[in-house]
Amino acid sequence: MEKLKLIYEGKAKQLYTCEREDALIIHYKDDATAFNGVKKARIEHKGMLNNAISTIIFKEMAKAGIPTHYLETLNERDQLCLKVHIIPLEVIVRNLIAGSMAKRLNIPEGTPSPRPIYELCYKNDELGDPLINEDHALALGCVSEAELITIKTLTLRINEVLKALFDQLGIILVDFKIEFGRTEEGTIVLADEISPDTCRFWDKQTHMKLDKDRFRRDLGKVEDAYQEILRRLETLN
Repeated sequence: MEKLKLIYEGKAKQLYTCEREDALIIHYKDDATAFNGVKKARIEHKGMLNNAISTIIFKEMAKAGIPTHYLETLNERDQLCLKVHIIPLEVIVRNLIAGSMAKRLNIPEGTPSPRPIYELCYKNDELGDPLINEDHALALGCVSEAELITIKTLTLRINEVLKALFDQLGIILVDFKIEFGRTEEGTIVLADEISPDTCRFWDKQTHMKLDKDRFRRDLGKVEDAYQEILRRLETLN
């Protein structure tokens, strides 16, 4: 399967048409951005690492019965995925308080939540991806009420699967953000990627950050952290 026409380029990935009309090729880049694109850099091998990490996680999602856009991994940087219409929502789950929520509400980072916190952001670069609620999502016309229920149900199930998966690898799943898409038949599926770019991972013993916060906060050893996540995931096989 070969890449044909570039149809979209985002912060971390490119989308290409291919021989299959119902599929696209997603190419993972080494570009890194933070704070809505204000901070930019190139991290060697990041695209390869995120492709490999997302591949393993998407396969674990399939085992758990969670529908995704993933079809197969073509090479070190490319995945073949179902063509979907991305719903313009970032869906966030927080198991521990960290990042923007800790800052916004003045809660110490690392504070456990009594239950998973479910949040929505409107994917709009011009507005800075603002935090919204379900009523806002309906008013924006992003989703139907039935789709909101499906998205929340799938998201909380994804959280359960990811927490259990990483717990056995000695990693705390602090929080994550995901995206969903509609297939041509209207089915809601998990899309985009799940990687250290989109999750906060802390080592269970040391609380060392093993994710994109190493780039955001200038902690160094970004590639090493991503490599460590992949190394542990590969022990599942």
